[in-house]
Amino acid sequence: MSRLAGRVCLVTGSTGIAAAAARRLAAEGADTFVVSRTADHARQLAERIVDAGGSCGWTAAELSDENAVDAAVSACVERYGRIDGLFSVAGGSGRRFGDGPIHTVGRDAWERTLELNLTTQALVCRSVVARMRVQEPNGSGTRGSILLMGSVTATDPAPEFFATHAYAAAKGAINALMTTMAAAYLPDRIRVNVVAPGLTATPMARRAAGDAAIRAYGARKQPLAGDMMDPDEIAHAAVFFLSDESRTITGQLLKVDGGWSVASVSPLPDGLNP
Repeated sequence: MSRLAGRVCLVTGSTGIAAAAARRLAAEGADTFVVSRTADHARQLAERIVDAGGSCGWTAAELSDENAVDAAVSACVERYGRIDGLFSVAGGSGRRFGDGPIHTVGRDAWERTLELNLTTQALVCRSVVARMRVQEPNGSGTRGSILLMGSVTATDPAPEFFATHAYAAAKGAINALMTTMAAAYLPDRIRVNVVAPGLTATPMARRAAGDAAIRAYGARKQPLAGDMMDPDEIAHAAVFFLSDESRTITGQLLKVDGGWSVASVSPLPDGLNP
């Protein structure tokens, strides 16, 4: 349980997958720093990690504001001296803005959903990469590892239940951003990868968790995980990508989906049709 000893890891978000990852990274020895829009969530998560014997700082920031992002990244560096790993998790559903099938999506819904799920990650990467490029390499000879949050809906859609086209477009753009960043910053020895979860039990998935038809679909679509993934399954991947176990891996998309991307789903039982 010391795969990240001596490393500094920044996590955006403070619930669901972000919270699970922050706890795991700290348990593996990382000095962990949490950045969240909701100060109470970030503070409470950091306090739980410290109470469990880990090292964790936090700050609140609106990640669509580049000045706020720069200030949050600076706060991490001021506390711990560097950033060895970034897990960029923060984002969410655009349904509340009006996201859905493209023929129903207004411009405001489109732009707000992309801002929440793409612009925020791009701004965080912008600030973190600038810091990583000028810091000394760590013990493995690399300057840092960046893990972006994707989604299987960008590559393996399920239009019956998840026809949110702006969200899928944002996650598809994350995959493209990862690839071009991995190539651009290879000479700087900065690694960039994406993890794409299946249907996961997080606050974002409350709608799905309360829908019997979606849960039945999930049980068939990701049989290795059950109807909903546990956030810890994605946290395992975060530890791998931010540790030296993956020091020669960059430019890769890892689907942690319980079989979603390869499953052949039979029709839903009677009474559970969408």
